[in-house]
Amino acid sequence: MSSTTPPPGGPEYLDHSGGEPLEPTGPDTGSGGGRRATLVAGAAIAGLLAVGGGVWAAMSFFASGPQPSEVLPSSTVGYASVDLDPSGGQKIEAFRMLEKFPAIKKELDGFDADDDLLEKVFSELEKDCEGLSYADDVKPWLGYRFAAGAVDLGEDVPTPVGVLQVTDADAAEEGLATLRDCADSDVGGWVIEGDWAVIAETEKLAQDVVDADGSLADDETFQKWNGELGDAGVMSFYASPDAGSLLLDSLGDFPMGMSPMGGMEGSLDELPEEELPEEMTKALEDFQGMAATLRFDDGALEFEVVGGGSDDQMASLSTDRGDDVVSTLPEDTAVAIGFGLPEGWMGQALDQAAAMSGGEMTADDLAQEFEASTGLTVQDIETLMGESAALALSSSIDLETVFSSGDGSDVPVGAKVKGDAAEIQDVVARLVEFAGAPPEAFGTDADGDLVAIGPNADYRAELLEDGGLGDTDAFRNVVREAEQASAIVYVNFDAGDWLTSLAEGEQEVSDNLEPLQGLGFSTWTTDEGGHAIFRLTTD
Repeated sequence: MSSTTPPPGGPEYLDHSGGEPLEPTGPDTGSGGGRRATLVAGAAIAGLLAVGGGVWAAMSFFASGPQPSEVLPSSTVGYASVDLDPSGGQKIEAFRMLEKFPAIKKELDGFDADDDLLEKVFSELEKDCEGLSYADDVKPWLGYRFAAGAVDLGEDVPTPVGVLQVTDADAAEEGLATLRDCADSDVGGWVIEGDWAVIAETEKLAQDVVDADGSLADDETFQKWNGELGDAGVMSFYASPDAGSLLLDSLGDFPMGMSPMGGMEGSLDELPEEELPEEMTKALEDFQGMAATLRFDDGALEFEVVGGGSDDQMASLSTDRGDDVVSTLPEDTAVAIGFGLPEGWMGQALDQAAAMSGGEMTADDLAQEFEASTGLTVQDIETLMGESAALALSSSIDLETVFSSGDGSDVPVGAKVKGDAAEIQDVVARLVEFAGAPPEAFGTDADGDLVAIGPNADYRAELLEDGGLGDTDAFRNVVREAEQASAIVYVNFDAGDWLTSLAEGEQEVSDNLEPLQGLGFSTWTTDEGGHAIFRLTTD
C-alpha cells in the first residue's frame, strides 16, 4: 500500500457532505476543534455500536433462551427437558458430529441445522392421524422446548405434568385440541401461561401447577446443581432433595423382595413386611438433589451428572488419585481403567453391603465368606489394589491371538498398581495358589512402589515405565478432569486397528465405527457434591 504525503499546513479532514478537503485550522480555531471532537465522538460511538452489536449477535447465537423450568413451580420433584433449538454452537456441533456416521446421515437424509426438526418429527405423526397438518395445526404455535415433570401438589403422589413452548396462545388452544382429537382421547387438559402450555390429566390440575408458589428456575437447589453443571445441553434432568423421601415412601409400600415393577405369586397380605435396609434408607433420606445434562461441546458429546448425599457418602468416594497410575501408562494404550482408593475402602464396602442386607449378615460375616471363597482377607484386598491402580489394554492387541493363546502370554494386557510392591506380589502369589491358576497368567514385575501384573512379560516391562499417557492429546481431550478424578475410563479408538478388527467382514458396521476417536468417563468429588462426566469424541 503506497503512502500519501499530506498537503502543507496539516492533514486533510473529510466533511461528511463531500470529498473536498477542509481548510486546515490551527489550535486557536474553535470550529476545527469542534469538528475533530465530533469525529472522535462519532468514531467512539460507532466502535461501541460495533462491539455491542457483536456481543448481542454472540449472545443471540449462543443463548439458550427461556426454559420450561420458568413455568414449573419450586415444588417440582423431578424434571426432564428437551431443547430442539439449543445454542447455535451446540446445534452446529450436533449436526457436524452426527453426520459423520453413515447410518445417522442416511436417517437425516439431507437434513441440516437450518431445517425444521419438528416438521420431520411430525411428518411421521401425520401418516397416523388423518387430517393433521403440521403446517396448519402445529407450526403456527409450537416452539422448540419441551419438558416433563412431577409436581408435589400435596397429594399422595406427585402430579405428572408436561410443558410445551408456544409462540401463539390462540393457535396453541386450537392446535392442542386437534392433537387431543388425533389421539382419540378426552383425557388431558391444559393452561396457556405466557410462552408455555402446561398440560396435565385435567385442566384443573394444570391450573394448580401454574398457581403453585415459586418457580423451579428460581429455586436455590435447582440453581445450585445446574450451576455446577455449567452449560445446558439439548437434554436436561433434575431431581429435588424431596425425591429421595418420596422414593423412600414409595419403596416402603412394597415388602422386601418385591419391586413396583416386578410380580410375585400370592397376595400382598401374605407377604412379610420388612423394613428397608438401613443403608438404603439413610441414602434416600440424605439425598440432596441432582442434575444432569446431555450436550454437544467442542467436538464432543457429553453427559454430565452432579448431585449430593450425606457427608459420609461423599467422604467414602473422595480421592483425587484416579490418574496417578493411569496417566503413566503407555501412550498407545487402547483401553484403560484407573482408580484411586481411600484408606479402609474395603471395610467401608463391607459395612455398606451388610447394611443393605437388612441385618441378615454383618460385615464380619461377609468378610469370612469372602476369605473362604478367595483365600484373601480384607486387608489382603486393600494391599493388592494399592492406593492407585489401572487396568490396561495395548493397541497392539490381536484379537485372534486372544482366543488362540492358551496361556495368554501373547496378549498385551495387564494391571499396574502403586503400593507396597513386596506385599502386593505376595498377595498375588497366594491368590494364584489358592485358585490353582497357572502362575504365568499372573506374572509380576516390580520397580520401586509400582507392580505390573499380567501374562505378557514384555508388556509388564512396558507398563513399569512412565509411558506418559496422561500428557497425550488423545487422553487430555476426553479425560479433562483427570487431576481431580477418583476413577477414570479411557478408550482410544484411533490407537491401532483394534476397533475396526471387531467388525471385520461387516463393512457397514466398520464404516460407522470409523468416525469414533475417543471416549472418557471420570468421577470426582468437591465440597459441593459428586460429579461424573461421559465424553465421546469423533475425528
